[in-house]
Amino acid sequence: MSGHPYLKYYFLILFIVCETLVGCGQPKPKKPAAKPARVWDETIPGNFSTQSKTVFDSTAIDEFLKNYPDFKPYSNEIHRFYQGRNYACAWFEGGRLIEQGSNLASRMLNLQNEGLSQTAPYQKQLDSLVNIEHTNGKADIQTELMLTAQYFVFSRLAWQGLDNSASRMARWYLPRKKVDYEQYLDSLLKIPANEVAAAEPVYRQYELLRAWLRKYRALDERETWTPIVVRPAIIPGDTAAVVPLIRRRLYLLEDFKGDTLSPAYNEELQTAITHFQNRHGLTGDGLLTKETLAELNVSLKSRIEQIIVNMERCRWLPLKLNTDYLAVNIPEFKLHVYHGDSLLWSCNVVVGKTMHQTTVFYGEIKYVVFRPYWDVPPSIVRKEILRDMRRHPNYLAAHQMQIIGHADGLPVIRQLPGPENSLGLVKFLFPNSYNIYLHDTPTKSLFGETARAFSHGCIRVQEPAKLAAFLLKDEDGWDADKIEAAMQSGDDHSITLQNKVPVFIAYFTAFTGRDHQLNFRKDIYHLDGTLAAMILSGKRARR
Repeated sequence: MSGHPYLKYYFLILFIVCETLVGCGQPKPKKPAAKPARVWDETIPGNFSTQSKTVFDSTAIDEFLKNYPDFKPYSNEIHRFYQGRNYACAWFEGGRLIEQGSNLASRMLNLQNEGLSQTAPYQKQLDSLVNIEHTNGKADIQTELMLTAQYFVFSRLAWQGLDNSASRMARWYLPRKKVDYEQYLDSLLKIPANEVAAAEPVYRQYELLRAWLRKYRALDERETWTPIVVRPAIIPGDTAAVVPLIRRRLYLLEDFKGDTLSPAYNEELQTAITHFQNRHGLTGDGLLTKETLAELNVSLKSRIEQIIVNMERCRWLPLKLNTDYLAVNIPEFKLHVYHGDSLLWSCNVVVGKTMHQTTVFYGEIKYVVFRPYWDVPPSIVRKEILRDMRRHPNYLAAHQMQIIGHADGLPVIRQLPGPENSLGLVKFLFPNSYNIYLHDTPTKSLFGETARAFSHGCIRVQEPAKLAAFLLKDEDGWDADKIEAAMQSGDDHSITLQNKVPVFIAYFTAFTGRDHQLNFRKDIYHLDGTLAAMILSGKRARR
């Protein structure tokens, strides 16, 4: 891998997810023909041939590129790859194509299973070459070079994704992963023969979503997703003709196992509805609410698009992180606390309103501040505080605020520390140009809402004392009692962390949870549509 400055942050977000602006990643000897769908699940890298006896002349590469000009952008990678192995074939063993070759061909010929709209370059030639009977004990150099070229095309399309300008257009300011795929492929050749399972260089949610993409596409091919209409409303204990439709819909979505013909809205069905609601970020009460019915009626094509969009986001993420870090998934309204791949705990958060969106970006928590002042941002002073001061002359005193100066024609206002401070009793700072941070809040009731987009951009944390304890666990003397005391008395007090803690503010509207269930969330900032359009347009990563 290349020396990108962020590669040390191999992370899983959410949800990262989850496995989750102001203010506040056996060789088969014969006939590697087209294979069943299961081979698409196998990793392409696998364990390539490590043989060194079957070699070819380097001039064959230039001749190959002359015949297949669409591969010329990958010329440097192909040359470096074979230079590194002294022009020994990588895809042949004993004159026969190894299984990984047919696996790669299968995935290149079925790129739609990767959530891609493109087709493989030289698709017919690839299919023809791979299906040649390689029985003469000699490696076919055209097939060898075709597979290597296709590998680099695949790595660019499926593992890297849209270019940096596209991710910026999609308002994604997390660091993009950087992988030297030629070096990555070369390193795989050194894997011992008995270690055949090599992870693909893509955030693990990608593979989980890819499996669900196949399921939803198969479902879409065989099912007509007619909207279910419930009139009049029904509640547990009722019997109604529409109930079998609801049961079958939940069965198809893997939320229900049982009798799909019964018209009874019984406890069994209520449990299934609760399961569905939990997967969609709704209140899990087992009631067939308007919101629940609306999610049940979302078309399969819309869900497929949602999965594809989030697979693309997975392509951009670094792979793994081997330290403590935090991940906030904005549409999920959740903070996840990790050590490496281990999810330690999660809690609810409040994020920015649609008009004050929380930015998708990366930072490093450096300070924990107890009983903070709140320096009210000028935009809030201009749009809200001045208006309230005109309406209520005693507004500042009632809210423990004071004017400490003037700038740019506005009063400079801050709120004093204390229980009523808008930042609560502690805040967590990671310097950034978006003026976003994590903090406590006096408005605890909002954490009980299912949709929690209420802030001016900062992220309110439901369990601030627990987060403070996690961040300060390596700092001398900061036990639970001292943290509680610091939150309840005194003025602004800041602790500089010895080791900064990475925090990833991400945006996933489809993800697989630790229970292996597919989750969907609402696209609260309307970011999915723009990204979907770019994916469908085929605007891929630049060379």
